[in-house]
Amino acid sequence: MSATHGKFIWCELMTPDMKAATKFYGDVVGWTTSSMNVEGMPPYTIFEASGAGVAGLMDFPAELEGKGIPPNWTGYVAVDDVDQSAKDFAANGGSIRRPPEDIPSVGRFAVVADPHGAVICIMTPFPMDNPPPEAPANAPGQVGWHELYAGNGEEAFAFYSKLFGWTKDHDFDMGEMGAYRIFAEHGTPVGGMMTKPPNVPMPAWAYYFNVAGVDSAIERVKAGGGQILNGPMEVPGGSWIVQAMDPQGAFFCLVAPAK
Repeated sequence: MSATHGKFIWCELMTPDMKAATKFYGDVVGWTTSSMNVEGMPPYTIFEASGAGVAGLMDFPAELEGKGIPPNWTGYVAVDDVDQSAKDFAANGGSIRRPPEDIPSVGRFAVVADPHGAVICIMTPFPMDNPPPEAPANAPGQVGWHELYAGNGEEAFAFYSKLFGWTKDHDFDMGEMGAYRIFAEHGTPVGGMMTKPPNVPMPAWAYYFNVAGVDSAIERVKAGGGQILNGPMEVPGGSWIVQAMDPQGAFFCLVAPAK
């Protein structure tokens, strides 16, 4: 495995209203935007922090309408060989939801799911002549944490550690809710996973975007027509989190170093 295999590299929102979502997340997270026009591909908006892209935004695909899939955020994980990794997902009990294909000038990607149905994207990026400098994971506007509500936390960790090389950093005892497994990518803690509580309808990944303060962010979420579902809550290490839903129905989370 290379030094980038298993690394989260992108986050993407599928929404029924790109214009409204662009304004909402710009106000809440502080992102600026640019457009990416690729021949043969639908319109795509880039969310930027400190002048570099961190996430993307696209129209909710017509082929997914009526299938019970809400607007949603999906993460992309870099892999050395996306075709092989897609096969590995299927061979180890997961599934291929969209076979590997190229995005011109960007990379080759696939949509896959783990054995319990949590969906994620994998990508082998094409080489870049001048890659932008990588911002610190805790910088404002970056994706600061990646969280899996798993069908079974232990089984999920075994699956992802095999396919992505993730390792256990430590477990946090959540009492009746069980263990919260902090996992690391090449030695750096980047996320957590746990067996989903009964009120979470299906196994799924969630993504936390960095903001400066959680209370002011909550007010921006409400002012923009979003809903606060959980929090604010202090988590081990002193950060504050909130879980929310945007006006179009996509679940997202915020994390801040201060309340």
